[in-house]
Amino acid sequence: MATELRSPLLPPPPPQRRLSPRAAAWAALAVSATVLLLPFLIGSTTRTTSSSSTRHPRPRSSPPSNPVELTLLTGARDKGAVCLDGSPPGYHLQAGSGAGSGSWLIHLMGGGWCDTVRSCSDRRTTYLGSSLFMQKVMDFTGILSNDPAQNPDFYSWNRVFVRYCDGASFSGDSQREAGPGNGTLFFRGLRIWEAVLDELMHKGLAHSKQALLTGCSAGGLATLLHCDDFRARFPPEVPVKCLSDAGFFVDAKDLSGQRSMRSVYSGVVHLQNVTKVLPKDCLLANKDDPTQCFFPAELIKSISTPTLIVNSAYDSWQCRYGLLLRQTARLPTSHGAAAETTFADAIPPRSKSSMVGYIYIYIYIYIYIYIYIYIYIYIPFFFLTACLLSILHITLSYVVAAFRKTMVDDLVEAADGTNSSWFIDSCFTHCQTIFDTSGWNSAAAPRIGNKTLTEVIGDWYFGRSPSPVVRQVGCEYPCNPTCNSQPPVAGFYNKALPPRQQANILVLG
Repeated sequence: MATELRSPLLPPPPPQRRLSPRAAAWAALAVSATVLLLPFLIGSTTRTTSSSSTRHPRPRSSPPSNPVELTLLTGARDKGAVCLDGSPPGYHLQAGSGAGSGSWLIHLMGGGWCDTVRSCSDRRTTYLGSSLFMQKVMDFTGILSNDPAQNPDFYSWNRVFVRYCDGASFSGDSQREAGPGNGTLFFRGLRIWEAVLDELMHKGLAHSKQALLTGCSAGGLATLLHCDDFRARFPPEVPVKCLSDAGFFVDAKDLSGQRSMRSVYSGVVHLQNVTKVLPKDCLLANKDDPTQCFFPAELIKSISTPTLIVNSAYDSWQCRYGLLLRQTARLPTSHGAAAETTFADAIPPRSKSSMVGYIYIYIYIYIYIYIYIYIYIYIPFFFLTACLLSILHITLSYVVAAFRKTMVDDLVEAADGTNSSWFIDSCFTHCQTIFDTSGWNSAAAPRIGNKTLTEVIGDWYFGRSPSPVVRQVGCEYPCNPTCNSQPPVAGFYNKALPPRQQANILVLG
């Protein structure tokens, strides 16, 4: 606030008028309240200033230990297989070696979905909607690693990371005008899937001795959508399996009682025309709204190819965006100005009386306010806060427990009589096969029955388990001491999105 300067050449200000007892009382009230609140205000300001002024240095990104270059799809535009902005899609391919040179692992990238024209328009100016912004070189880790110590079963295979740039889990086939002067949005995920597979078949995939289709998050959903189509591209004697990592999205209610995931999926299904990849039986049973058929619980009912579903029963992405209210992150900030009401606004206009008894009134009001605040604000506030926290804890516990139950029940019901296997742990995580930070084959790797995820996947694929169908469900949270709290790094795919685009794009979903 600017300081007011008075020139000595100006006439002196008019004499100050004395306050009446009533005005003095109001003034004392304001001063007393200010005195009481000053320590809290100063402390809050100090904390805010110190936190905002402290600059933590950004961790330097280490050079990739296993760099793999981006390959843009040749002839993509001729086939209509393009990203949201019309640019060609891409993939990263690391050739196999030795005994693994005839085996292939295809991984489909995740990255959420866009369910409206606006969110898809925002998305096309990022690596999730355009190859113009894709990372030219990426590091292969986890199940894509070429390190036999980290990836003992697949390190020597031909490993492919397919970039995701359509916003509908490689399933849409449509296009839409983005608006006046904003060009066209191309929803061509299905064509991208087919074009990439065709090119890889020419590069040796057609002669594969064994193959595995994997995907993380939205790519895990894509794995389920395309699993049988992938199997059909090989002779019957070639072992082909599918692995969906964090792709089992549940149609559960959030804290408001609404079904957030269903709302997102409905937008994707109707905007991008994904019905070509959905199960025919499910479409016949849901003619009015095919959204139900986009959920994994329906997809796995019709999958005949051996499939392993890897998921957390407390999936961190689904807990954040599927169970909590997504709208809370988009609340307008204009309401803050209306809350800036000061005690001075409550002081009435000055009167013409004296200030007799001002000190006594001040002391009286100070004591009165202190007792009033202590009895009627502090004590009820603490009780109310404890009550609200208890209610919130109970509500969250109920919602999260219901989420876990829905996931397990859906798996058991849908997979009855199928070739579906699963590894469901109780760790608060998302995507466990692709990130080193998830504890993939390390001393800190999550375990169920004393087996790490790496061991479970290898035993399942190569038939080293007593049964070809592996179904393991961990105990309820937080019973598993092998879980770690390190979340996957969003920068694995590329740099962070601008804040405006983060509000409309569900990254890593």
